[in-house]
Amino acid sequence: MSTRPKVVVLSGGSGCGKTTLCTRVIALARAQGFELGGILTPPRLDQGLKVGLDVEDVRTGRRRPLAELVGITDGPATGRWHFHAGALAWGTSVLRSATPCDLLVIDELGPLELIRGQGWTIALDVLKTGAYRLALVNVRPALLSRFQEQLEEVESLIMAVTRANRDALPEQVLDLLGTAQ
Repeated sequence: MSTRPKVVVLSGGSGCGKTTLCTRVIALARAQGFELGGILTPPRLDQGLKVGLDVEDVRTGRRRPLAELVGITDGPATGRWHFHAGALAWGTSVLRSATPCDLLVIDELGPLELIRGQGWTIALDVLKTGAYRLALVNVRPALLSRFQEQLEEVESLIMAVTRANRDALPEQVLDLLGTAQ
């Protein structure tokens, strides 16, 4: 990539709208002709309640079940979430081939990656390559210092996401991307 890449870290508590914000930025960027890569983790709802998470390839739109709130899976668990090993491996493969791109989305790096060194740790290596114009990474506030320690050589801008400001942020994020070439 010709210009120095930017990393925007979206940080906020559970349910504040980080994934919703990523989804909106993806739609805006796609409509403007940007090349996209990375992963999105939309919730799976049952009667309005979050019961699971899917992993979606931002480039192709393909999805797989990632984690369950209740039940036994064949992968690791982090308190509330029980992960599917195959979906973690698939997401790793998606991230490995996500760049080069204009917009790299990593939704999200959580305790599995930043505390346990499991899950999508490949995302940290992908971010270090700089083979993107803008990376959008979701990280919970309690994990920001761990994220920054692991990527100290990568300059990042932290945007706090709240229910009150999440609708105004997609355009601000897209402005950081610039124009499609």
